[in-house]
Amino acid sequence: MDNLKTNESILAVQGLSKSFGGVKAVNDLYFEVKKGQIFAVIGPNGSGKTTCINLITGVLKPTAGTVIFEGKNIVGIKKADIAKLGVTRTFQNLRLWSTLTVADHVMASRYCRSKADFFSSMLRLKGAMREEKANIEMTDRILEEVGLEGVGDRLAISLPYGKRRLLEIARALATEPKLLLMDEPAAGMSSKEIDKLIELMFKIRDSGITVLVVEHRMKLVMGASDRIIVLNYGEKIAEGSSNDIRCNEMVIQAYLGTAYSSEVTEVCRV
Repeated sequence: MDNLKTNESILAVQGLSKSFGGVKAVNDLYFEVKKGQIFAVIGPNGSGKTTCINLITGVLKPTAGTVIFEGKNIVGIKKADIAKLGVTRTFQNLRLWSTLTVADHVMASRYCRSKADFFSSMLRLKGAMREEKANIEMTDRILEEVGLEGVGDRLAISLPYGKRRLLEIARALATEPKLLLMDEPAAGMSSKEIDKLIELMFKIRDSGITVLVVEHRMKLVMGASDRIIVLNYGEKIAEGSSNDIRCNEMVIQAYLGTAYSSEVTEVCRV
């Protein structure tokens, strides 16, 4: 909803760079994400999109630059502590345990918010039992929100691919994020599944969670994003609304292609 959007920054990437040997995967990158936005990062394969997410979430340490989350530089902070601050991600490659149910996967993601220690849980003390009950209730609610109601008792690996993608989002939501980073959430999805995913992303945004998404599927990017940046060879080559990006000749040449250009010609003339 528009009333959730503010001019307040939740994330600011400033001069962010990452080199692997002589290769600059990300080079002097600047952008800012406002609270309540769906912010997309697009670009060709190898343009530095996933590296950018890895730098923000502490998986990689930058060669240079800062990542400011809610006014605090989080470069150098441990991944688990960044998650506790409210920055959570999904992964491009699904990571599911073969012996755990759908609900178990979501419950396991609650660990970073757990207050009960090991012995309290093992001895099933009252505080630990109350927390477990609350976590079960939250798990059921999240599964319903993402469209996985009624399958909590199934093994996660038994789900069809599109629903596994939704489970990955459910796991991230279980950590109670303020900023959710999604790495190619529409990969392998059908057109109808992408439509439902867009609706889910709007629902997540409207609940007060800011979304940063890396994606190749233009249907999702153009249909869901409030703002888009385009990377090429680790550098930002464009930023703007979906209409700005689809009409940007540099972006068309570097990424979208001439066929895409002809499809949007009439849109760009408006």
